[in-house]
Amino acid sequence: MGLTRQYLRYEPAALFGLVASARAGVAFVALRGERGRYVAAPACEHVFVWDTRKGEKVLILKGLKQQVSCLCPSPDGLHLAVGYEDGAICVFNLLSGESAITFNGHRAAVTALQYDHLGGRLVSGSKDTEVIVWDVINESGLYRLRGHKDVITQVLFLKEKNLLVTCAKDTLVKWWDLDTQHCFKTLVGHRAEVWGMALLSQEKRLITGSADSELRVWDLTYIQEVKDHDEPESKKSKGSSSPGAEEKTEEDETLELDEHPEERIVKCSKVGSIMREGRDRVVTLGTDRMGKFLACHGTDAVLEVFSILSEEEIQKKLEKKMKKARKKAKQNSEEEPERSVELSLQEEIQRVTSVKAASKIKSFDLILSPKGELKMVLLLQNNVIELYNLDLSAQVPQAVRVSRITIGGHRSDVRTLAFSSDNIAILSAAAESLKIWNRSTLQCIRTMECEYALCSLFVPGDRQVILGTKTGKLQLYDLASGSLIETLDAHDGAVWSIALSPDQHGFVTGGADKCVKFWEFELVKDESSVQKRLSMKHVRVLQLDEDVLCVRYSPNQKLLAVSLLDCTVKVFYVDTLKFFLSLYGHKLPVLCMDICYDGTLIATGSADRNVKIWGLDFGDCHRSLFAHDDSVMYLQFVPKSHLFFTAGKDNKIKQWDADKFEHIQTLEGHHQEVWCLALSPNGDYVVSASHDKSLRLWERTREPLILEEEREMQREAEYEESVAKEEQPVVAGERQGETGLAGKKTIETIKAAERIMEAIELYREETAKLKEHNAICKAAGKEVPFPVNPILRAYGNITPSAYVLEVFKKVKSSELEESLLVLPFSYVPDLLRLFNEYIQQGSDVELLCRALLFLLKIHFGQITSNQMLVTVIENLKKATISRVSEARDVLGFNMAGLQFLKREIEAKEEVTFFADATERFEEKKRKRKKKEKMVLAML
Repeated sequence: MGLTRQYLRYEPAALFGLVASARAGVAFVALRGERGRYVAAPACEHVFVWDTRKGEKVLILKGLKQQVSCLCPSPDGLHLAVGYEDGAICVFNLLSGESAITFNGHRAAVTALQYDHLGGRLVSGSKDTEVIVWDVINESGLYRLRGHKDVITQVLFLKEKNLLVTCAKDTLVKWWDLDTQHCFKTLVGHRAEVWGMALLSQEKRLITGSADSELRVWDLTYIQEVKDHDEPESKKSKGSSSPGAEEKTEEDETLELDEHPEERIVKCSKVGSIMREGRDRVVTLGTDRMGKFLACHGTDAVLEVFSILSEEEIQKKLEKKMKKARKKAKQNSEEEPERSVELSLQEEIQRVTSVKAASKIKSFDLILSPKGELKMVLLLQNNVIELYNLDLSAQVPQAVRVSRITIGGHRSDVRTLAFSSDNIAILSAAAESLKIWNRSTLQCIRTMECEYALCSLFVPGDRQVILGTKTGKLQLYDLASGSLIETLDAHDGAVWSIALSPDQHGFVTGGADKCVKFWEFELVKDESSVQKRLSMKHVRVLQLDEDVLCVRYSPNQKLLAVSLLDCTVKVFYVDTLKFFLSLYGHKLPVLCMDICYDGTLIATGSADRNVKIWGLDFGDCHRSLFAHDDSVMYLQFVPKSHLFFTAGKDNKIKQWDADKFEHIQTLEGHHQEVWCLALSPNGDYVVSASHDKSLRLWERTREPLILEEEREMQREAEYEESVAKEEQPVVAGERQGETGLAGKKTIETIKAAERIMEAIELYREETAKLKEHNAICKAAGKEVPFPVNPILRAYGNITPSAYVLEVFKKVKSSELEESLLVLPFSYVPDLLRLFNEYIQQGSDVELLCRALLFLLKIHFGQITSNQMLVTVIENLKKATISRVSEARDVLGFNMAGLQFLKREIEAKEEVTFFADATERFEEKKRKRKKKEKMVLAML
């Protein structure tokens, strides 16, 4: 048997060239005790935290494979909830950068996240049309809410009431009572998708954004509050709560479902509309944390900012209006107007300014600084984050751009990459700029403006680079000065390909004008300086019948391969330009190709998704490989080998063996089409560029790659994926209505259930062995040594029942219910007996009670019909009641103690405990400075 060929694994080394992905929102985060300086932005599967003042990346919150789809910082500023495309939610600790909690419940991308005002609960909405409420402290799911028929776009908790508001693309806004987990009200006053909403004026008003230029405003009246007041007061409040009522239109007659039952909690009535400048749909609608400012934007580059008047300000304005009205009435000798003066909606929600960004806005966040400035961070479509300040004290507030994070990436997709000969520098070029990166530090060391680049190379010596552009020009740049030295009109169409000659004296270009042109490097005398500079000289031209897509030299410089638009590759002799071979077989044009180091093989990648390997001696096709699920965009051989890499529009990079025609490895990481890649001259590094705006570096490790193991891992991954897509298990007795269990069946929950089953099996075996051992000891009349199970010895010689508890405690809190759901009933009686033992000992009462109640719920029929479990259940009833009441007493005592300590400290220091005094301190400081200035002016 022959030796198997050994391959070395390529691993992801870094992600760079990306400022922020436009898929999810951007958010201000509190870091190092500062608010309004640090911004969290999605970056493919990671989250980058940027320092807007320095323009530096300060923290990376690393994800796994899926792209980030949603962000939400916690109210205390210590955590950041991140939603992913596969429906998972991770809660990161911003101090350590580690993922603290993971929730799995949604079956599609998370589209909305929101914390309650204390940060104890988190609500998430998804593309699967469901809403899930999570308990952050207990790290578990509470319940799933069903009712929407399309993607959830926004979710909001109400601070005072235990209510939730959700809106979706199904045109509905739903109100949920979280005490009963029931939708008690549905607003159907929208004609199109509801894209966003916000609560204003201390949650007495709701504003919604839809597919038109109208922001609809609804007044909220909480029925319980109205009932608590006596009759005249309620009438008065009704009159003042809906100013601008005359603005109602026919559409405002809200068609409300279930008219009678919903009136018991909240009443919604449409007050009117605020008109936006933009004519397209609302993309993001939001307020700052204090609820003083509202902002929204559409699919354009304009952010509209509105100011919301507080109750005191409204009262002042009304008094002013009243005074004017009285004055007017006196002049006209009319009676004094009592009820006629009301503020219009436009006066209560005032337009402040419009911010024009450099490109289309994808999301924003607002924060009101203690200095009275409104800070706005905008995430733009072109890989840029902009920070604006709005000075509210100015007569006409104007937004000023304070900082712009751009250096970390290109504005458009990178279409060409190249490595320098020393493996240190990486060239990347896009439609507007050319950047040089240091491979080891991943820092951008040069940025130069260029035309739309399609191909590139480093000139021998690595001091200059050449770009081929879409307009047919060749641009020569000097890296030391970062300047454009020379521009030549090389082709009449786009320069699709460029290849350096093996003797390094020149290069060849292929363009859309059906020409292959040969160029030589030469030194010419520069008029401005004494020294000579590098230039390019056109030597020969090869005219062809079709557009040239790709050109490559053979390593001995005898042959030139040219890929044409007619789906063939023609091979010519370099010296005479005579035709040698035609390689035909692809159904669509060959977009990329490469010749191996010894000149024996040529590999071609086509838009027909196939890669063909040909012999260069006779032009015979050795093998055709179905390489990607979409067009093959780039192909390159690893130096000094017959291995090659391909990049496809299916987001994947694959490595192949051209001798054995085998697929070696798939490099997964990009989330959109991969446009190009480049291999370092020593073959240790691969760099790739994608439509997701990211550049990725892959490094060759010393770890051997065995193909059989790779295939096995692939099959396991496919199985795990299929498990996640399976139908969810049905819970006995659960009504398939509005509510359901929060979790979902995943490979982790199955593994957790298997671990519990294994632990119970071990407990059964060890118990049986112990009985047998005791019988032997009794018969022998002396103590015989008992062999301890190696697993129990590893845990420190614990008992089998203690081992089951250890395994049970290691199940993640968020996966507990789903793990118990897939546990067969044959293990439940043993588990109940063990629970009885644990609860009587008083260990982990809270966890065990939660598991016990869930097991009783799902296996109620079988447990109650089993006569052997009657005594166990009776014992459990007594034990749980006594232990839970003990735990409640301890909690009550601790609460009373803490409240006593709080009162003691407040009395001693005469300060309000836990109150944030920063704002009041800043306000006093400002007033003192103002006073000092006035005194100085008077003096």
